[in-house]
Amino acid sequence: MPVALSKRSSSPVSPQILFDSPPEWSAKEQQQQQQQQQTMASRSCIVKIISFLLVFAISGTILQNSLAWPPRDDESPSKNGDTSDAATIFKPLLLPSTGTTRSASRSLSSSCQIQGLDDRVLKVYMYDLPAEFHFGMLDAAISGRPWPRNISSLPRYPGGLYQQHSPEYWLTADLLSSTDPSSRKSPCSAVRVADPATADIFFVPFFSSLSYNRYCRTGHRFQGGRGCVENDRLEKRLVEFLRGQELWRRNGGADHVIVMHHPNSLMVARSLLKEAMFVVADFGRFSRAVANMRKDIVAPYKHVIPSFARDATTFESRETLLFFQGAIVRKEGGIIRQKLYEILKDSPGVHFVTGNTQKDGIRSATAGMRNAKFCLHLAGDTPSSNRLFDAIASHCVPVIISDEIELPFEDELDYSQFCVFVESDKALRKGFVVRALERIGRDEWTRKWAMLKSVERHFEYQHPSLPEDAVHMTWRGIAKRVPALKSMAHKIHRYDRH
Repeated sequence: MPVALSKRSSSPVSPQILFDSPPEWSAKEQQQQQQQQQTMASRSCIVKIISFLLVFAISGTILQNSLAWPPRDDESPSKNGDTSDAATIFKPLLLPSTGTTRSASRSLSSSCQIQGLDDRVLKVYMYDLPAEFHFGMLDAAISGRPWPRNISSLPRYPGGLYQQHSPEYWLTADLLSSTDPSSRKSPCSAVRVADPATADIFFVPFFSSLSYNRYCRTGHRFQGGRGCVENDRLEKRLVEFLRGQELWRRNGGADHVIVMHHPNSLMVARSLLKEAMFVVADFGRFSRAVANMRKDIVAPYKHVIPSFARDATTFESRETLLFFQGAIVRKEGGIIRQKLYEILKDSPGVHFVTGNTQKDGIRSATAGMRNAKFCLHLAGDTPSSNRLFDAIASHCVPVIISDEIELPFEDELDYSQFCVFVESDKALRKGFVVRALERIGRDEWTRKWAMLKSVERHFEYQHPSLPEDAVHMTWRGIAKRVPALKSMAHKIHRYDRH
């Protein structure tokens, strides 16, 4: 059984991160656990009766393995945990194992082929957090257990603009399927392990972007003037849990991975968990102390516009020179949008209009990008946006005017081969952008267009994941951090034995 959810260290939790949980919430969780244990006890009786009737068809070994709770003696929480008061503070998160994690190490060879950095799979320990931190936000029926029962048919992530910040979903789903032979036939670059001692990194499955979008961007934030109550509650509980784990404390959390893709996600917890490796969209909303290129990973947005299959367009058939559709008035770094709009709006061959993100807006943007040679990516509220990845999916050569942008997988991908970069001060010179694009002839544009078609697989999120897609590339980026993390850990613990 996983160590991390079956114990808390005996060391006291720092007063800085203690907070009051609503009494009714804790009581409700305890009641759910009691009901669950009663249900599992009833199921156990039924299974035993069936086993007796079908003794020639079902072996006693299979019956024993089918009972996920209570744990066997050698898996009991008391074997690896402690009985201190601190271990009871976070009792609502101590859920029974589903059995999936327990069998993870036994099923690796049958569910995933090893593929990754230097032919070495990244071994990931994933915490069994309750469903309310992840898939429970998508399906209320998932309660009383950490994970959905059917890994091959997971609840779907919301569509529209919600999906652009969904790496949290795809990475979690990838780890779940890595130990499930029935749902996974493709190679893995990361595999979930049951024993924390064998893990390279520790993954925290909190859907922080979905939590922000669900609880803070809707009417929830205005109910009773209480703000993002549910989102804040989840973040505070997560901080208390992680900061109380020996697995976190032994290396200061540096070997833990948390997805913080929406720039407004994890607002309460980010500074308290800043030692972790964050998976982000960019660094526009974070201080350097919280997120930076030295320790964190940039993952692509999930594109909203559909992929352009069987693209047979040519330089001549794409009639629009430069396309942009989106919000023009933005704050902070996005002020350049308004200035460029005034410069470019009347230029021949330029389509520069405001647009919405509803279905009709997505349809018009899809048609516009597929008919344009170049698509404009401008800094907005943050240096990046999903518009860049919509352009890649449309095979429309991106024109990037965003001086502070950090791009995913740039250690492996040379974006200059399929993008055009323009410095902001030059872009604001009247006529500069149009003249620069007009100088790019058919041959050069076709080379960039062909390269877009070649690299687009690196920006695709899917489940199960496929080799070289966005999920694999993100895991690979994380794997490249592991040697430095291990070196740091060895230095920290040089004198532990003395």
